[in-house]
Amino acid sequence: MHTVTKKELIDRIADDTGSKRVVVKRVVQSFLDSIIEELGHGNRLEFRDFGVFESKERAARIAQNPKTLERVHVPPKRTVKFKVGRLMKQRLQRSLQGSASKAAQPPS
Repeated sequence: MHTVTKKELIDRIADDTGSKRVVVKRVVQSFLDSIIEELGHGNRLEFRDFGVFESKERAARIAQNPKTLERVHVPPKRTVKFKVGRLMKQRLQRSLQGSASKAAQPPS
C-alpha cells in the first residue's frame, strides 16, 4: 500500500486540469478548511456517491488500564464518522475483486 500525500494530490490535480499548482493548493486547502469548520459546528457533510462525514459525540465512560487494571474516567469527546458512498463502495469492491483474481492466477 502506498500513502498519497496532499502535495501529491495537488500536483496530480494541477497536471490533470492544467491549472497552476499554487491555485490548486489554495482551493484544496480551502475545501479541507471548510470541511473542518462545518464538522466543528456539528453539521453533516454529504458528498453524493462519495460519502458522508458526521460529527459524533462519544459519551463519558469508565475504562480500565490493561496493565494496572486501574479504572480510569474517560471524558466525553467529539469524533468524526465517515460512511462510504455508493460509487466509492463499488470501486473499492471492484479493486478488491481485481486483486483477488490476480492472486489466484499462477505466476508466469
